[in-house]
Amino acid sequence: QVQLVESGGGLVQAGGSLTLSCVVSGSVFNINEMGWYRQAPGNQRELVASITSDGNTNYAESLKGRFIISISKAHAKNMVFLQMNSLKPEDTAVYYCSTIWNGRKWGQGTQVTVSS
Repeated sequence: QVQLVESGGGLVQAGGSLTLSCVVSGSVFNINEMGWYRQAPGNQRELVASITSDGNTNYAESLKGRFIISISKAHAKNMVFLQMNSLKPEDTAVYYCSTIWNGRKWGQGTQVTVSS
């Protein structure tokens, strides 16, 4: 089993920055990819960024240059970070950490609210 716990969300003014963290624990040794998704009210959940265990990254085209994903690996625990810069009100959403382990797994989500 794996568990994902996000933290770091909150309220920030437009133009500000925020860094989200996700602890992925449990049977992490065979996890190859971790990612961040977001879901705004009335919208579908969408990919923000993903990263493989060897550091290859993939970003939503509209977020390239503003968001940076990174990982830190340790025994029985991985951490994945999402640095968000130059935030805009349209970035307001619940942000979810996710990985694939016997199917896609999700964290509980963390709210990010960007005020104008």
